[in-house]
Amino acid sequence: MKGIILAGGSGTRLYPITEGISKQLMPIYDKPMIFYPLSTLMLAGIKDILIITTPEDQASFKRLLKDGSQFGIKISYTVQPSPDGLAQAFILGEEFIGNDEAAMVLGDNIFYGHRFTEALEQAVENAKKGYATIFGNKVKDPERFGIMEITQSRGVTKVISVEEKPKKPKSNYAITGLYFYPKGVAKMAKEVKPSARGELEITTLNDMYLQKKKLRAEVLGEGFTWFDTGTFDSELDAANMIRSIQNNKDKVICCPEQIAYYRGWITKEELKARADLLKKNSYGAYLQKVIDETK
Repeated sequence: MKGIILAGGSGTRLYPITEGISKQLMPIYDKPMIFYPLSTLMLAGIKDILIITTPEDQASFKRLLKDGSQFGIKISYTVQPSPDGLAQAFILGEEFIGNDEAAMVLGDNIFYGHRFTEALEQAVENAKKGYATIFGNKVKDPERFGIMEITQSRGVTKVISVEEKPKKPKSNYAITGLYFYPKGVAKMAKEVKPSARGELEITTLNDMYLQKKKLRAEVLGEGFTWFDTGTFDSELDAANMIRSIQNNKDKVICCPEQIAYYRGWITKEELKARADLLKKNSYGAYLQKVIDETK
């Protein structure tokens, strides 16, 4: 399976900061924002990842993430000339995806909670069987999001409808910025017609799978936290949560090096090199702790 991180857009809600830096490169507590969606794909077992950026920001992403080898993965890059909708990512990534299944996560989405890895693995299995998977999370302001209408019975979730930012939402389950699709998603994305606001909506793509009875949902539980960090307040909320959990549990949330090491994608020597490079702060100290605990 291939993975895509959509890190384009102008970030106008975060001006004036994003006049000089990509939103997805801004810090969320102790690491760049993009480390969080990158970790999500890595937790799903995805090693081949395409990062879609604006033309002016691509060099900065390459400077930070390079080719991904420090995380035991392969990172490629392409440009989104203009933000024409989330479904456009699969068209831009068509050659990269090839004949594989594909997952996409938005570059400003942060996920943290119990049994998340299991949910990701299930989504991967769904894609292999020909099903798309969307992830739902309860919100207090559903009119701001794409919404899934669902029924739940005996642990089985069925999607009834999906709708983009409805004025009268049929549920309070927002569709998060994490999507898994079977083979052929780029071809499907090409069939999406621009919406009234001129964008290729991901909700339209999801509805196409729903009409084919090929759409499944993973509902994130009450103990789960999801942030769409597109505003100053949501960035601060996410940073405060991460700081609190990391300090209380003496761990680092969404640490790509740790994920790679535990999965056997990098060696202890390679992890040690990263720890030494970052040794002057708590992040590097944590990497050293991971090494010491596995001796």
